Amino acid sequence: MSKIGNILAGRWGIIGVGGAIGILAALLQKLGNPGNMGICVACFERDIAGAIGIHRADVVQYMRPEIIGFVLGSFIAAHLFKEFRPRVGSAPIVRFILGMFAASGTLIFLGCPWRVALRLAGGDGNAIFGVLGLIFGIWIGTLFLKAGFNLGRNKPTHQTAGWMLPLVMMGLLLLAFVFPQIAGEPKNGILFYSVKGPGSMHAPLIISLVVGLLIGFIAQRSRFCTMGAFRDFLLFRQMHLLSGLLALITAAFAVNILLGQFHPGFQNQPVAHTQSVWNFAGMCLAGLAFALAGGCPGRQLFLAGEGDGDAAVFVFGMIFGAGIAHNFGLASSPTGIGAYGIPALIIGLAVCLFIGFTMRKNIA
Repeated sequence: MSKIGNILAGRWGIIGVGGAIGILAALLQKLGNPGNMGICVACFERDIAGAIGIHRADVVQYMRPEIIGFVLGSFIAAHLFKEFRPRVGSAPIVRFILGMFAASGTLIFLGCPWRVALRLAGGDGNAIFGVLGLIFGIWIGTLFLKAGFNLGRNKPTHQTAGWMLPLVMMGLLLLAFVFPQIAGEPKNGILFYSVKGPGSMHAPLIISLVVGLLIGFIAQRSRFCTMGAFRDFLLFRQMHLLSGLLALITAAFAVNILLGQFHPGFQNQPVAHTQSVWNFAGMCLAGLAFALAGGCPGRQLFLAGEGDGDAAVFVFGMIFGAGIAHNFGLASSPTGIGAYGIPALIIGLAVCLFIGFTMRKNIA
């Protein structure tokens, strides 16, 4: 069993994992997920927030099984390879706030780092500004890391604490089975469902869940992280994680070509807007928040599956922040940035910079 873990953690292993994620994401799009959104952690967490009523934007409400699968797949892998290590205690409130503003930034751009890659692979030129903003935000984060920024160490805790987010995800999955979507109905029992818009577009539940479980499993073994790919290259010129991200883009591009899902250009791209400044700025905020928190939104889900309570707090911050973004008019739409998206960007950048400057060991 340990040989599998070693293979996936190696050079060709991370490339294989990235390629597999790219292929599966493109296939999920073909099976019903929104365009250039076979997988988007931020968007899918936003949809979950809508499904349980944290926000009432009726076009983005659906209990996305992929997110549930990410956590449970990682949880299974961590137990099989004896890497389930419950730990908590490293600046939880700061991580929650970082998660909130990471969600705001991604929803201003309309996509997390995973979707930046998939939008590029689908031909969306607007994603160029997103990836540049993401890199710039992560670069700012690396400056804080070099200056001694540290959220502190977490410490081992009871097994029960490590089970909390996986149990929450199991509960959400149970709700999805008990209160399934009814065609044309916006609500079934306690869950909300979109009947139009991106939330109404989804692959079959079981297929999405299986894909999520598989990705969660292999990503936990390989330590796949989109933010870490850029951080490691900027700090150490290491290509290990970046090679996995490049494999994801290449594989998704190839499948999109084969399936007729590649549509190059800037106009009329699915679930995207053409306001380049705000595409850049939104992902800059998100990249900075991810760098300070120590992982992209996908990596935070995988860490939470391993028992990392701090990552779980970040996940809850993103889900709550996604709800806030839609309730307060921060999130963008295909017509452009939300009514209060610009003030949210300014506040988010100010808060992240404040955290970066004040939580350093070496203050000079």
